[in-house]
Amino acid sequence: MSENSEFRDCPATGIGSMPGGDAREAAKTVTGSFGDGEGMPYLAELPARGPGADMTGRTIGLLSELYGHVEPSGWRISDRPGRDTRRARSWLGEDLDALEEYTQGYEGPLKVQAVGPWTLAAALERRGGEAFLGDPGACRDLADSLAEGLRGHLAEVRRRVPGARLALQLDEPSLTAVLRGRVRTASGYRTYRAVDRQVVEDVLREVLAAAGGTATLVHTCAPEVPFALLRRAGAGGISFDLSLLTEREEEAVGEAVEGGTRMFFGVVPGTDPASGRLSDPGGSVMGVRTLWRRLGLNPGTLTESVTVTPSCGLAGASPAYARAALAHCARAARSLADNPE
Repeated sequence: MSENSEFRDCPATGIGSMPGGDAREAAKTVTGSFGDGEGMPYLAELPARGPGADMTGRTIGLLSELYGHVEPSGWRISDRPGRDTRRARSWLGEDLDALEEYTQGYEGPLKVQAVGPWTLAAALERRGGEAFLGDPGACRDLADSLAEGLRGHLAEVRRRVPGARLALQLDEPSLTAVLRGRVRTASGYRTYRAVDRQVVEDVLREVLAAAGGTATLVHTCAPEVPFALLRRAGAGGISFDLSLLTEREEEAVGEAVEGGTRMFFGVVPGTDPASGRLSDPGGSVMGVRTLWRRLGLNPGTLTESVTVTPSCGLAGASPAYARAALAHCARAARSLADNPE
């Protein structure tokens, strides 16, 4: 098995979103939870501030020479950067300022997130109200714009945090729906045709390649993760909710691990548990140990192959729980390293 050294010193991280609207508080929490080798801090998203602070709005604010505005149905393409695009860019600047403040002198891994090309194509509307997904040429233009925007975004983060070793995460929760023809049209009465798997793979590869030498991963909190497709597209890591993994998908996980792909296992609840408390850290990663045994993988490879995360973003959690969840991920990762079997 080849070790994926791109993600060294990344035993734990978060997905992206955080509760509340205070950029400095979010940056303080994220950097404080994963400093000193405890994991990978990240540029947090704060969707509670409104449209433009959500993951889709933020990504639209990153696009090159494409703009969006908010309609009652969601984000729609615009001819020029209006109020909604400017607001998205302003909030991104505020979040970058806060991250820069709390990473002075930092050297280590740092993650940034953006919506991937297929989830973006399913969410962003063309002028007539239908999604980009219904027009192959428009999808290609959108992916090109996203790739160019990501190059600029990564360069800006490197300038602000020069000691960071960056990782780019593409959020693709709609990817399986795109592949299986499950994305509904504007009317809701029909669905868009499934996109050919090779086309999906090729576009993902091009957008991931925009990261240059930066480590890349793809996150999805949906069932039926296309592990093999993501690996072929060049993702160095795959992030998913472990509770959604089915037995027939386990072999694909084993192949990915043996091929050097980093597994970002979502094992900590993304919202406050009904019981009001989390399980012990060792219990949170018991499913990872069990999976390793079933796959016949060497327990000694866990630390070089696994990053512990929440099951999804933390936007719906209370601020206190979000802090506790990130700290719990770090402790669970330590438990996995100290007691791999």
